Amino acid sequence: MTVAASDRADETRAAADRRPLGALLVANLASITGNALAGIGVPWFVLQTTGSASRAGLVAFCGMLPLAVAALAGGPVIDRIGRLRASVLSDLVCGTAIGLIPLLQWAGVLQFWQLCVLMAVNGLFQAPGETARQVLTPDLAAHAGVPLARAMSLYTSASRGARLLGASAAGVLIALFGAGPVLLLDTATFGVSALLVALGVRRVPAAAPRRAGPPVSLRGYRDELREGLVFLLRQRLLLAITLVLMVTNGLDQGWSAVLLPVHARRDLGGSIDLGLLAGLFAAGALGGSLLHAALGARLPRWSLYACCLLVSGGPRMLVAAFAPGLLPLGVTLAVAGVAAGILNPIVSTVLYELVPDALRSRVTGVLAAGVLLATPLGGLVCGYLVDRAGLTTTLVLVGGAYLLVTLCPLAFPVWRRMDAG
Repeated sequence: MTVAASDRADETRAAADRRPLGALLVANLASITGNALAGIGVPWFVLQTTGSASRAGLVAFCGMLPLAVAALAGGPVIDRIGRLRASVLSDLVCGTAIGLIPLLQWAGVLQFWQLCVLMAVNGLFQAPGETARQVLTPDLAAHAGVPLARAMSLYTSASRGARLLGASAAGVLIALFGAGPVLLLDTATFGVSALLVALGVRRVPAAAPRRAGPPVSLRGYRDELREGLVFLLRQRLLLAITLVLMVTNGLDQGWSAVLLPVHARRDLGGSIDLGLLAGLFAAGALGGSLLHAALGARLPRWSLYACCLLVSGGPRMLVAAFAPGLLPLGVTLAVAGVAAGILNPIVSTVLYELVPDALRSRVTGVLAAGVLLATPLGGLVCGYLVDRAGLTTTLVLVGGAYLLVTLCPLAFPVWRRMDAG
């Protein structure tokens, strides 16, 4: 074989090694795009059909509570059935549940309790798929020869890009066609994700079911869950991250599922402004992820994380409360998005440095469940407060609580361990 032919063969092998990672990133982009479409489409659908912020909050609660339960219990299931099957099954079930909402509505038989049940099914199956794709990323990155920090930044950037695409498109599409067709488009994105994972990652050993280990039993399943929980509790930094993100995710859910849609419907220009604002935040987050991919390895993690956490949350609620109009909130959301886009790659890198591969699915599932623990209550409480105390009062309360929580990385020394590497 000539030198040139050898070089071409090496390039072909390198390209083949990168294909599973590329397929996973594109599949995740498609799946998260669907989530972003639903994140705009479902609250708007509820507000449009019921006019009630409390009902919008209740639907968000029904979707997020099973999501938290599945995130906790899904780790051992993912290991047993395989990460590929978990991702594909998750997308197929979620796409079906979301697609049934407009179909039942057009048939004239959709009841509110049915909408809650369908959102609960969507939430129950969403977390295992996202966890399966996330825990596959380090193995595919190593197979492709991509550094872990860069791979996680690319993974996060794909997710942020999907949220930008989905949120921006959702506002315009709802204004043009209504919320129902947007939810059907959501179903199609889940189908694309399932197909990409099924075809692109099928030959990867890390995606296959775990053959070794004791037979499946309730006791063994409980022991595996306990193992992930005990590991998390013994890692004080991971525990601190989980507790802070638990509160901020709950407040974020109240913002995205209730406060921002109600603000856009009552005080701004409707669904187009809602999509624009969500898109500005997602665009900033995408920029933050790409910025971290380029420069993050050279920057101190703790101080960067502390500053970005402070900027990413509370200011947007307070600006919405006290600065009327689209422009101030749009600028604030874009800046907050940049800060938010830097947070996830730091957390993901710290997680994969601290957790051994054998425990990765279980610990990631327990952490995700902890992070999501307060999320179901966010929309429920915010919907109740808006109907009882008014939108402005609720925005002030949520924004003030967010600012207090985001001071934790500056107040407690354990966070400085982020810089240990």
